[in-house]
Amino acid sequence: MKELISKADVLLEALPYLQRFRNQTFVVKYGGSFMDSTDPEVRSGVARDVVFLEAAGINPVVVHGGGKAITRAMEVSGTKANFIQGQRVTDEATVKVVDQVLSNQINPEVVATIKSLGGFAKGFAGTEIFTCRKLWLTGPAGEQIDIGFVGEVIAVNTAPLLECISQGITPVISPTALGEDGHVYNCNADVAAAQTAIALKAKRLVFMSDVPGLMRNPKDESTLISHLRTGEVADLKKAGIVDKGMIPKVDSAVAAIKSGVDKVSFIDGRVQHSMLLEVFTNSGIGTEVVL
Repeated sequence: MKELISKADVLLEALPYLQRFRNQTFVVKYGGSFMDSTDPEVRSGVARDVVFLEAAGINPVVVHGGGKAITRAMEVSGTKANFIQGQRVTDEATVKVVDQVLSNQINPEVVATIKSLGGFAKGFAGTEIFTCRKLWLTGPAGEQIDIGFVGEVIAVNTAPLLECISQGITPVISPTALGEDGHVYNCNADVAAAQTAIALKAKRLVFMSDVPGLMRNPKDESTLISHLRTGEVADLKKAGIVDKGMIPKVDSAVAAIKSGVDKVSFIDGRVQHSMLLEVFTNSGIGTEVVL
């Protein structure tokens, strides 16, 4: 009987969140090594949470990554991956591999997994949804560095996404985009997810990866920053706590918050039901970013 009562307590704890978030849009950035896991429970765990959100009356929108799968595909084709300042150098041959892996391999897999668990999903190549401008890096002497077909999302075609939401279908989007020159570009999935959240006026933005959240010492999980205000970010950058791959993630979070998203969360997709723990419990998990 005690076990049954404890289950009821869990449901009651979730009740105010279920009431608050019903009919709200949540954008989920789906990435990390858990996508490559050989354990089917790990691979399907995030998708199961997405299906739960659907069932709870929340409107999830998924933007997925796939960097490791791209690197593997390049190795098979005999092309070596090259990175500058954490950004993949993407020539014409590489962008074709990127587009193939993200839009024609990973995207259908994510859609199929959600459907296999009883959910509703529709896949979109990022080129159908995102418009971008070419991204230039800045070198140590202030010079511009050309890294090829790498773009920064500047516009989101919300019409097909809103159509899906109105029908209770989860859009699943790859992080490619159409450039102003008509070419396909590889884009940072964190930035794409944030721009999607802003364009859809989402309630929440959730970044799922394979780390517990933002930590003061990346090698020590006890240094996890559980609560972060946007005004603290500049000092964390100066201290080197936010650097490399975390910079676009945190910058995107700040942009989303300043554009009206209530809260941004960085959570570990390897933890079973981490998204549900973050959304439907009082304590939450990972790092939450607020204004």
